[in-house]
Amino acid sequence: MNSPVEQFSIKILFALNLFGFDISFTNASLFMIISVLGSASIFYLGARKQTLVPNRFQSFVEISYEFVANMVKENAGKGSQIYFPFIFTLFMFILFGNLLGMIPYSYTFTSQIAVTFTLAAIVFVGVTIIAIFKHGFKFLTYFFPSGVPIALAPLLIPIEIISYFIRPISLSVRLFANMLAGHTMMKVFAGLIIMMGSAGGLLTAGAVLPLMAVIGLTGLEFLVAVLQAYVFSILTCMYLHDALHLH
Repeated sequence: MNSPVEQFSIKILFALNLFGFDISFTNASLFMIISVLGSASIFYLGARKQTLVPNRFQSFVEISYEFVANMVKENAGKGSQIYFPFIFTLFMFILFGNLLGMIPYSYTFTSQIAVTFTLAAIVFVGVTIIAIFKHGFKFLTYFFPSGVPIALAPLLIPIEIISYFIRPISLSVRLFANMLAGHTMMKVFAGLIIMMGSAGGLLTAGAVLPLMAVIGLTGLEFLVAVLQAYVFSILTCMYLHDALHLH
């Protein structure tokens, strides 16, 4: 049986080098492009011909739009709707990336910490810039809210600073770890099916139990794929709310 983590290996498809920098086209790059093109194609098909009785593509587009729009409105607050396109794009990119990874012999690029940290860093830098441009030096009051006794400043300010700068790490690790762990478990149980089946046939109790476990894990992993895209996006909305309204 192959190693359960072999599925996360990055493979170079086209070697490229620009001014001494390795910019090779990898399997992760390929599936990121597929994620973008796939989601864009579905939304193009759904919005091209709108009918009174929507087809499956139109229904998906409308439900997705309303879902993310409500999420932004409820969690980011007043004045956040201008950032809806970014959050919507972020949500769909992660969602399609997670779901693509469920296809056999595909690649889950959201299982790479480099990808998830880059997304989290974009969110972190973006909301910080928004907060600075909107509030100026008043942004620093985020680390020491009004009404708090001044005696707590030496304790509270370092805690607030650390919790703020830890955001991109927690945001990226949450998505990366969930996708990595789920796919690893599926690979382990799939290997057990092969081992037990080769030992006594696929219909033996030893092979049926891992098979049932894989079926259950597959359903759970689909749920996790959607849930993690939602969690990443809703946390982005909450960070945006802090940037727009401070405490």
